[in-house]
Amino acid sequence: MFESLSKLSQKQYYQTKFGAAYLGNSLELLANIPNESIDLICTSPPFALVRKKEYGNVDADEYIEWFKDFAEHFYRILKPTGSLVIDIGGSWVKGVPVRSLYHYELLINLCKHKDKGGLGFYLAQELYWYNPAKLPTPAEWVTVRRERVKDAVNTVWWLSKQPHPKANNKRVLKPYSAAMKNLLKNGYKAKLRPSGHDISTKFKNDRGGAIPPNIINAQDNTEIGEPITTSLDMTVEDMIQPVNVISASNTASNDYYQRRCKEEGLKPHPARFPQALPEFVINLCTEPGDVVLDPFAGSNMTGRIAETLGRRWLAFEIDQDYIESSKLRFEENAPLVVEPVANLSPQLSIMLFESDMAELPLFKQQSSN
Repeated sequence: MFESLSKLSQKQYYQTKFGAAYLGNSLELLANIPNESIDLICTSPPFALVRKKEYGNVDADEYIEWFKDFAEHFYRILKPTGSLVIDIGGSWVKGVPVRSLYHYELLINLCKHKDKGGLGFYLAQELYWYNPAKLPTPAEWVTVRRERVKDAVNTVWWLSKQPHPKANNKRVLKPYSAAMKNLLKNGYKAKLRPSGHDISTKFKNDRGGAIPPNIINAQDNTEIGEPITTSLDMTVEDMIQPVNVISASNTASNDYYQRRCKEEGLKPHPARFPQALPEFVINLCTEPGDVVLDPFAGSNMTGRIAETLGRRWLAFEIDQDYIESSKLRFEENAPLVVEPVANLSPQLSIMLFESDMAELPLFKQQSSN
């Protein structure tokens, strides 16, 4: 099934046991991927920000047309049961404290029926990446005039080609709270809640963990609705910024990448994925051996997570500095950013690599050069 997964003309920039990273324009690389060969596309494209970033971003009024060429390839290369997960932050209208609608307009365009000029995706669900470390921008409206609260959330669109994409929330269960553990231990009496929900005795069954919400938090020990202290040189009053989302806690990100970039004199990517986001999505939407693609790879956190979780992966990045620094994530002594998948035995790991990966043209290229 995977014999012709990736007939890419470019040589891999680097290769690992389960994946490969390519330096080049994503549109050119995507054009060579066969139809219906990818299980999951998990990515964060450049946002349509008011202030230009060094990694490149498109103006909001041009964004949908710019993204359409990529989206057509995404739809083509995804398997019928595949998912497209896009982390895409919001923006502001220049000069006024009003939010841009570009990322909602993009969603509508992606999900509009093909007969009406859209791409034909379904919106499986919205996810939200809570990042309280974001700076309080635009400063004019948040810290100077105090007309707006700090924007601390990115919208993550989970799209699919059919209403029932491959997904299983049992792979992303959260540990039970102390209250739930007590309930499981002491039992629960069935009753009708004031909201009208009838809570049966089945509620006390131990199912291995709690179903997670659709908010992905990249910070530790953040209370619900807690104002966040910024690191700016301000007064104490100025440092405390209320945020626009309610969140729970999650695991912290790893700083190995930044430290090694500094040691090697390499430029780190300025807008990196937290490990929590691709970890959640890859576990939810794929199984060991499935193929994950990040066409805007940046520091390649997606590939690193996929590697650890036993998924095959492809990463495309147009900036050589960023793809060079992303190699540091795969160093022999680099700490694991997530726990290796529990059910991926050494025998299965070897089988996946030898029976499928070694047959892919992208790996054959490497050995022939």
